[in-house]
Amino acid sequence: MANVTLDTVDKFYGKHQAVHGISLDIADQEFVVLVGPSGCGKSTTLRMIAGLEDISGGTISIGDRVVNDLPPRERNISMVFQNYALYPHMTVGENLGFSLKIAKMPDAEIASAVNEAAQILGLDELIDRKPAELSGGQRQRVAMGRAIVRHPEVFLFDEPLSNLDAKLRTQMRVEIKKLHKKVASTIIYVTHDQVEAMTLADRIVLMRDGHIVQVGTPLELFNKPVDVFVATFIGSPPMNILDGVVRGDQIQLTDDLAIKIPSDARGLVQDGQAIKFGFRADNLTPKGHGVSDEGEIATIDLEVSLAEPLGTETLLFAEIGGVEVQAKMLNPRSVKPGETLSFQLMLDKCHIFDADTGAAIRG
Repeated sequence: MANVTLDTVDKFYGKHQAVHGISLDIADQEFVVLVGPSGCGKSTTLRMIAGLEDISGGTISIGDRVVNDLPPRERNISMVFQNYALYPHMTVGENLGFSLKIAKMPDAEIASAVNEAAQILGLDELIDRKPAELSGGQRQRVAMGRAIVRHPEVFLFDEPLSNLDAKLRTQMRVEIKKLHKKVASTIIYVTHDQVEAMTLADRIVLMRDGHIVQVGTPLELFNKPVDVFVATFIGSPPMNILDGVVRGDQIQLTDDLAIKIPSDARGLVQDGQAIKFGFRADNLTPKGHGVSDEGEIATIDLEVSLAEPLGTETLLFAEIGGVEVQAKMLNPRSVKPGETLSFQLMLDKCHIFDADTGAAIRG
């Protein structure tokens, strides 16, 4: 296996720059997820690593080799695509072993590699079926198996679960995580789904407009977002963001609502400063239906406009200054639209961002 290094990598399509001088070090056997909205450059970056796209500047290294000018077949990588790319006229076994057959590997070695991949992914009983006889999840496992048999240094996944329904996506996330442990490989995985990124990654690389915005563990991006974009992209539901102005030791959110500045943030903002105030639904809870009453807490009375029961919790919607916010009720009871509840806001969990740049002031 191998580490992957990108050093100031650019990609131009004519005059349009799709990737802006990104640098990234991916460790051997690390599971890294590139995530971001459509058009952010994540798939282009993956395709440059694979050799399916030429780079316009910088270097890409796999292990101790610079691979800028190497064709895909010489990079010792395997790629799993969104559309599976299986040969419809071949059985599962034939699909698994096709690349080895093309490489003129002895039949006995092909059979051994195919059997090993089939056992890892639970495809033993499907080995003689053709793709048309398989479910979407089974086809995706075959696509992964075809990558495994080559024993590559790096596995590349390009939105592999996009075509699956919600239940299958959840199941396949588990399969991919198990696969990573079994083959102890370096995996670079592209998705637009932040839930996939959070559940799969050792580290997340969040991209926007061809730039890397933040790199870190899932919890680092969730708990310490570097700006408003990260705060609202990572986490479900997204972080609530309100405009505010610092007034003395308070943040004025509306004409009628001001809350105390968290004690550890008072030296970070100035009187009269415009800020953006962020908090997650988990940290705005009805009194008696939250995790804890400890720490710095502000009490806010809000009229609930919508309640979404989710079983062990209920997601509540309300408005602050004309902006919709979401809260969570643990150990829920029935809540009717129009009902006013007393909410507790955990100030020590709140975030403050610069109003102009969106950069984090206090996270």
